[in-house]
Amino acid sequence: MTRFLVSEANPGGRKLEDVLMDIRADVLLRCTKISDDHRPEALHVLANNMQVLQHLTAAIELAMDSTHTLDKAFGPSQSGLGGPPRIGHD
Repeated sequence: MTRFLVSEANPGGRKLEDVLMDIRADVLLRCTKISDDHRPEALHVLANNMQVLQHLTAAIELAMDSTHTLDKAFGPSQSGLGGPPRIGHD
């Protein structure tokens, strides 16, 4: 069973892109909180966070593309209603 993502066993879960967007928003908020700190450690962490944001954005785009592909091929997911997965198996 997945902890965060929607599935047959977890109908109250969320889509991957939605989870990733929330994480991206949290990282962005942290970036704004340290943006005026010019100590080397803060600048290093900020630079790392900027790269993390780029990777999260790429991951969101991939997740959205997968959702679009599945929606186009098989229609909307029914997992949130306890339905079976559109691809794969349990």
